[in-house]
Amino acid sequence: MEQAIVDKIFEIFSHKNKNPTTELMYKNDFTLLVAVLLSAQATDLSVNIATKPLFERFDTPEKMVYLGEERLKQYIRSIGLFNHKAKNIIALSNLLINHYNSRIPNHFEALIQLPGVGRKTANVVLNCLFNQPTIAVDTHVFRVTKRIGLAKGITPEKVEQELLAVIDQKWRKHAHHWLILHGRYICKARNPNCTICPIKIYCTYYQESYKKYDSAAFVLKNG
Repeated sequence: MEQAIVDKIFEIFSHKNKNPTTELMYKNDFTLLVAVLLSAQATDLSVNIATKPLFERFDTPEKMVYLGEERLKQYIRSIGLFNHKAKNIIALSNLLINHYNSRIPNHFEALIQLPGVGRKTANVVLNCLFNQPTIAVDTHVFRVTKRIGLAKGITPEKVEQELLAVIDQKWRKHAHHWLILHGRYICKARNPNCTICPIKIYCTYYQESYKKYDSAAFVLKNG
């Protein structure tokens, strides 16, 4: 996709929503990290429902360790993979206490060494907490960018690399938030709502779909 078109897409996103933010609810740096970890293969809504009572009482690594793995499971059992996630949350809490003075590290390599923290979670934390222009590739970003034509990679890491190469620095701080929200509310997985899409004229999927519709209409009209 041409750079001018990429810029136009993000100009439109920016005009529609100047300062997009995560829809995960959190109280502090630690609770954001936990919320993002829990959001893997789960919706932000389901995470927010589970973490509201959890974060009201257990919002530091020390309190989370005190809560313990088994009691933590009771709070997050409505979230997919809750057994594995509970184990990771207690383990990373201990690691934060023992190695980082209970603070969240602000560099990528340290973050991905924390139990349960992968590239996406690390990039979200760096972006939201430390204002770094990272691009986190979750399922929405992976699907939407390939559908629009911004990326072609077959893995999240490949897509991340492609997006960093094509998205200008001035858009990167908010880029993944715009793409997530676009995928969540307009460019949905099964039924993308192209009729209200503000970037449809630049979208590869829409252009190809329009051509197919146009060809089908021509056949019907002319027999």
